[in-house]
Amino acid sequence: MAPKKLSTKRSRRDATGEGSSAAREFDSHHFRSAEHQQRFEAIRGWSFHRERRVQLREDEYTDFQEEIAHRCWTPLVTPMAKFDPEIVLEFYANAWPTEDGVQDMRSWVRGQWIPFDADALSQFLGDPLVLEEGQQCEFSQRRNRADGFDDEAIAQLLCTPGQDFSRTAAGRRVRIMRTSMTTLTQTWMTLLLNNVLPSDHNSDLPLPKCQLVYAILTRMSVHVAQVIADAIYLFAGMAPTRHPLHPDKSNRALGFLALITGLFQSYGVPITPSKVI
Repeated sequence: MAPKKLSTKRSRRDATGEGSSAAREFDSHHFRSAEHQQRFEAIRGWSFHRERRVQLREDEYTDFQEEIAHRCWTPLVTPMAKFDPEIVLEFYANAWPTEDGVQDMRSWVRGQWIPFDADALSQFLGDPLVLEEGQQCEFSQRRNRADGFDDEAIAQLLCTPGQDFSRTAAGRRVRIMRTSMTTLTQTWMTLLLNNVLPSDHNSDLPLPKCQLVYAILTRMSVHVAQVIADAIYLFAGMAPTRHPLHPDKSNRALGFLALITGLFQSYGVPITPSKVI
């Protein structure tokens, strides 16, 4: 699918952390506009969510390893050992959406347009799930249905006996604590929170992510490339916030470091992987 045409009608300069005009001169080899160059400066102090490389003996976590093989997710669990921080920052700066309502799943890196939509990521990951035009994976179909997922069934599968979701005062299920999870659920949680839906918050799993683990464990088809593409787009659009204890720093972090570095390498972009994931 062709990327949507860029527009300059409405700017979001406020989210860059800068207020100067986007009409000024900028480095056109590294940035798609002056606004995106400003965005680079705004995010360069952000931290990183590092991926994990899964290295297990054949007799370790066999259920987990068998499911990885069944889903053809080996490239997902064996990312590059190092990443290029400058490439990652340039990618996110240039992927920053400058017009509300326009979802452009491309970024400008070292003079090239690089797509990061589901098709591009799926190809990079070896096309683990092949879908027809317009077809959704079973996970997306279930998530979009009115009846959705059965929370009781999720709790029974993901929790140890006698454990359940943490609930609100009104009784609504909201998350499962790590201490309430089975060992297999904890293993999938670790992978998801590092390589699929990066987050530093790893003491529990909120309901939507529990639904994803449930889908995996019940062998629903999951278009993981789409899940990752959506997550990358959310990272690209995050507004800067200040760290509560260190006002001069941001408490934001960027994910998919090795995946982005490897994706650009596959497009022939010169990279210098210097940081270990």
